Amino acid sequence: MRITDIVLFELSAPWEEAAERQRVALPLDLYPDQAHPYPPNQRVRELKQIFVEVRSDEGVTGHFGAIETRQAFLIDTQLRPLLLGQDALATELLFDLMLRLDRHGRSGVFMTAISAIDCALWDLKGVAWGQPVYRLLGGPTRERVPAYASMLGHSIEPDEAAQGALDFQSQGFPAQKWFFPYGPGAGQGGLEKNIALAQALREAVGPHYPLMFDAFNSWTVPYARQMLRALEPLNPTWLEEPIPPERVSEFRKLRQATRVPIATGEHVYTRWQSKELLLNEAVDVLQNDPDWTGGISELVKICALASSFEVPFIAHGHSLLPALHIAASQSPATVPWVEYLVYHQPPKQHFHSPKYLPQNGHLALPTLPGLGIVLDESKFESRVALSF
Repeated sequence: MRITDIVLFELSAPWEEAAERQRVALPLDLYPDQAHPYPPNQRVRELKQIFVEVRSDEGVTGHFGAIETRQAFLIDTQLRPLLLGQDALATELLFDLMLRLDRHGRSGVFMTAISAIDCALWDLKGVAWGQPVYRLLGGPTRERVPAYASMLGHSIEPDEAAQGALDFQSQGFPAQKWFFPYGPGAGQGGLEKNIALAQALREAVGPHYPLMFDAFNSWTVPYARQMLRALEPLNPTWLEEPIPPERVSEFRKLRQATRVPIATGEHVYTRWQSKELLLNEAVDVLQNDPDWTGGISELVKICALASSFEVPFIAHGHSLLPALHIAASQSPATVPWVEYLVYHQPPKQHFHSPKYLPQNGHLALPTLPGLGIVLDESKFESRVALSF
């Protein structure tokens, strides 16, 4: 089965966000003139998403999306010429070819483009063989997978956040992750507001409910130390990405200085970067994203690494389906949860049928072949072919 074409297209439809987004700490916030709040009532009015489709000479296709414009550009201009005519089912060969194509491309945006193609190839392989991807990977290891509620965009006012935490706890989610809104650029006042948010959340859900926090690469080491001291009495399940993950020695020092587990991986690429974190005892939880770290082919290898170091792996949830298939093929001891972004998954799945939504905090496994992506033509007003 040979690849005959790789096409990109954009779907669009009217859309209105259910609520205003609440900002989180960002790395640029260190400079006050760059710390811009979200404009009030600035909700998305049109939903546009880009998908990639891999076509074969036997009529079998594989899809993945939504992806970003910069990924689509790299797919069209660099990866497509490399892959045309190749064996569509030879995912290990194709991943290695893509990885070797660009000497500057083993991390960052180029790797996210490779990831999108790899996920589409696994979708194609599942469709060709009439099986969900998790079965091709050795699963299922369970009938459903626990999903933690990731609260990006929810109100970070302590009283409103506490009520939100109670609401999602009552819906059966086994854990929640909340996002700190302030970093070093906001000074001591911002730090105290971060702590007030964490305290309100802990009081709302009780002392033993798993509660995680994310700093989105936006802190310095001294600021992280201050926050970790304040968080220790609140018993968080982890603090995620207090600093950029390539600073491995600093991650190790932070981990050694606190009882709070340290997590990272969302911005870590390939098994080799993951190995450095593990070998240096710099991380308690790995969180590579299948959309970015190298796709399903690479994530399987990273799970094996994490398992050998007895470190849990919980994929970052930029998109849900690749992470869900990986979890369904791994031991619950290796992959205990998946991340479900409660505000971001509904628009990301708007063009899909069926949609994959948690029930009582758990996700049922897909039954369709491949990843389970089926685009519903009734959901979009236009489909525009893209070329760069």
